Amino acid sequence: MAKIAFLFPGQGSQEIGMGRDLFGSDTHFTSLIRLASEITGEDLEALCLRGPDKKLMKAKYLQPLLTAVSLGYHRLVRQAGITPECVLGHSLGEITSLGASGIVSDEDAVRIAAKRGELMDAMAANVDGGMMAVLFVPMVLVEELLESMNCADRLVLANDTAADQIVLSGDSEMLDKFAAMVMEKKIGKTKKLLVSGPWHSPYMKGARVAFEEWAEPLMFQKPTVPIVLNAIARPDTHPSTIKHLVTWQLTSPVFWRESMETLKHMGIDTLLEIGPGRVLSGLARANGFGKETRVFNVNNLRGVETVIKEVA
Repeated sequence: MAKIAFLFPGQGSQEIGMGRDLFGSDTHFTSLIRLASEITGEDLEALCLRGPDKKLMKAKYLQPLLTAVSLGYHRLVRQAGITPECVLGHSLGEITSLGASGIVSDEDAVRIAAKRGELMDAMAANVDGGMMAVLFVPMVLVEELLESMNCADRLVLANDTAADQIVLSGDSEMLDKFAAMVMEKKIGKTKKLLVSGPWHSPYMKGARVAFEEWAEPLMFQKPTVPIVLNAIARPDTHPSTIKHLVTWQLTSPVFWRESMETLKHMGIDTLLEIGPGRVLSGLARANGFGKETRVFNVNNLRGVETVIKEVA
């Protein structure tokens, strides 16, 4: 029997038209979009289907939208009788995982994503910052360069995604300086990411504090499916600990490479990336999940049908 993990994408995987085949055909998904629209005061169906990209990138709109789309496809997969050994999401995708693991309802996951995005946008408005992928540069060398820059509060490790893929977060001046150093030393490549702020950095401290206060009265349940958490790269079952780690994530790195190792130790042999894009599928291969591991993309109804046929 297959040992399955569900992977949920974060910001950067979005595209105009995502979830198109769920609109009008799935009442549960439609109710989530309606809820998100009410919370944000924006017609998110129109934004999702028609854009523009610049507006879709805003965290306060994108985060509840991406969560709703991923949960929409997740519900169809679960209705087909496909049960995972564990779930995990990348950054924002961890909020989707809260719903997928039964810690909160789908509706509360959308509410949490909306508040998270709202607070992150507010902090990002105070700084000219963003995120940058550093490719083909060993972690030890990235750390040496960061130390030489002596700018710990302005540029930090945000995501350890794979052996040759690391993401930094900080203000634009420091990002540009780091990129120039990589080019000058001819040791790898850098690429700015399509995000609207310096996520997972000290610049998000105000958002994290406000998020913790807002989340305090929320009821988190014990997970019905193990959830691998970004901040510790392993499962935890205590609701209060999970809440702390999910809110703390705003200023702490995403340890995705270690999370992939956790899946290997669990014997996972089938990965379902549920939600827009194929980013996490690519990272799975980059983290050593070879041809012996089946990887499926569930980003439309055709993908749902394929998984039902091949896995259910």
